[in-house]
Formats: sequence, structure tokens, C-alpha cells
Amino acid sequence: MQYLIDSLGTALVLIFSLDSDVLSTVQISVVTSCCSLVIAALLGIPLGTLLGSYRFFGRRVCITLLNTMMALPTVVVGLLIFGLFSRQGPFGTFGLLFTPMLIIIGQAVLATPIVANYTLAAVKGADKRILPTALTLGASPLQARLQLLRQVRFGVMAAVIAAFGRVIAEVGVAMMLGGNIRGYTRTMTTAVALETSKGEFAFAMALGLILMLLALLVNLFLNLLQQK
Repeated sequence: MQYLIDSLGTALVLIFSLDSDVLSTVQISVVTSCCSLVIAALLGIPLGTLLGSYRFFGRRVCITLLNTMMALPTVVVGLLIFGLFSRQGPFGTFGLLFTPMLIIIGQAVLATPIVANYTLAAVKGADKRILPTALTLGASPLQARLQLLRQVRFGVMAAVIAAFGRVIAEVGVAMMLGGNIRGYTRTMTTAVALETSKGEFAFAMALGLILMLLALLVNLFLNLLQQK
């Protein structure tokens, strides 16, 4: 018990003294997560809006595939992207393996189905008269769907926040695609795993506390949006 108390005290000292290694790791995690979230939002929001507001052949298959992608193990996603971007892979010439860019790509693959599914649910739950009314008043199809998104904006924001919660806590993809390189691709989750195995429990606890605080803030904000 004393070991845990001492480790907690050291962890708090590392946090409040703004330790450079802690700050660097947190910065890499936040930057890669935010960048992947932007990509996921740009892809997932239009996709969810399309599936929620259009009826077309193959729509049910697309929704099934989207739900399946949400359940994909992260290590499987990491394995597939690793194979694509390794030296022997079709995209190996880009040299992106073990770089922050590939972590962003991997996390975007994980986050896009979440954003799309939440957006789809929000659009399906919206008032069915929004699109016909907007079109009747002279709006173009694009303008009508933008108005629809405006009406379900809290659901869309919840989609983005939920996706951020997923990627900020991601470890499998970040470890496999980033290589856990100190000061370059080491995220909070991969650093916690590494430092714990090295016996640096206090440092791992400091990162764990920050990660838990971020997760708490994300969930509080998500609950607020869901209430609205």
C-alpha cells in the first residue's frame, strides 16, 4: 500500500512540475488524436448523413459493414495498416511506418465508423419533415442536408466527442504503427505500457492520471450533449 502512495506522490510531482517527458508524451497523444478526429469527422459526418437521409440499393449492407468496423479489434486494424505501409507493402515507398502520420491514419480508421454511426443515428432520429420542407422552400439538396445537420448538431458533436474518447485511449494501433519512439511517436497509452514493464510505476501513473482526467472531461461533455 505504501508503494502505491509513494508512487502517487511522485506522479503528482511529475505532473505539477511540468516534467518535459510527461508534457511531450501528452502533446503527441493530443495532437495525433485531434488530427485523426478531424479526418474522421470529414469522412464520417457526410457518410452518416448520406446513409441516414438517402434510401438506395445496398444501404443495409453499408450499414452492416459500418457496424462491423466499429467492432474490429484495434490490433487487427494495426496489422492491416502495418502490412500496407511496411517496406514490402504497396505503400511502403512513402516511408510512413513508425511516424505520427501513420498513427493518425490508423486512429482515423478506428474513429470514422464511430462518427458515421452516431451521425446516422442522429439523422434517423430527426424530424422527417426537415428535408422536404427545406426543399419545398427552394433549398438545394446540399443546403437541405446542411440544415438537417444543423438541427441534429448536438448528436453530431456527441459523435465527434465519442470518437475522441476512443482514439485518445487507443494503444494497439499506436504501438504497432508508431513504434513507441520517445519524443516522436510515444503516446500516453504506449508509454504507460512501456514504463510499467520497466518498473517506472510513478511515471506510468502520472500519465495514467492525465489520461483518466481527459477521459472524464470527454465523458462529462458527452453526457451534457446527450442531455441537450
